[in-house]
Amino acid sequence: MAKLHESIDDRLRAFIAEQPMFFVATAPSAGGHVNVSPKGYQDTFSVIDSTTVAYLDLYGSGSETIAHLRDNGRITIMFCSFARQPKIVRLHGSGRVVRPDAAEWPSLADRFGDGHAGTRAIVVVDVTRVSDSCGYSVPYMEVVGERGLLDDQHGRRSPADWGPRVQRNAASIDGLPALEPDHPAPGQRTMRSVNG
Repeated sequence: MAKLHESIDDRLRAFIAEQPMFFVATAPSAGGHVNVSPKGYQDTFSVIDSTTVAYLDLYGSGSETIAHLRDNGRITIMFCSFARQPKIVRLHGSGRVVRPDAAEWPSLADRFGDGHAGTRAIVVVDVTRVSDSCGYSVPYMEVVGERGLLDDQHGRRSPADWGPRVQRNAASIDGLPALEPDHPAPGQRTMRSVNG
């Protein structure tokens, strides 16, 4: 049975920091596809305070999480230990997407590693429920290392390569709006106008 916690305490924060990956789950409001995404690179997740977390959203094969957050904000993040301690931690809450041209971007971006050329956004989650449970049936595995493939692929892209990528990420597989047409390509940090 899950144990509820009032917030992310130091013990849970340490557990989260030790995990080499996490999973993000979202769903649209009215039917459609539920999405679960594995996320790697340990320096892409940050516990901001006891009820707020954030992670770097890197370009990948789709934009489901962004579309679902724009639709309803619901999100669950799960950390699952594959090491000796059989434990699962779930963070339920409300998420929002911070674009690279947002005023709060610099202060948030400083919380993460800077070697990720394909950063699309930062997802900030206001955590409303924290629970942990056993992971007795989860395999005990050893991490060999992080895969550099995504960073390598993004690092080879020219500025012109990002426009089509933004267009492909304009909608979810269910047709919900995701990236806006003026979403900055990686490396573009120009601030939006007050009216923009």
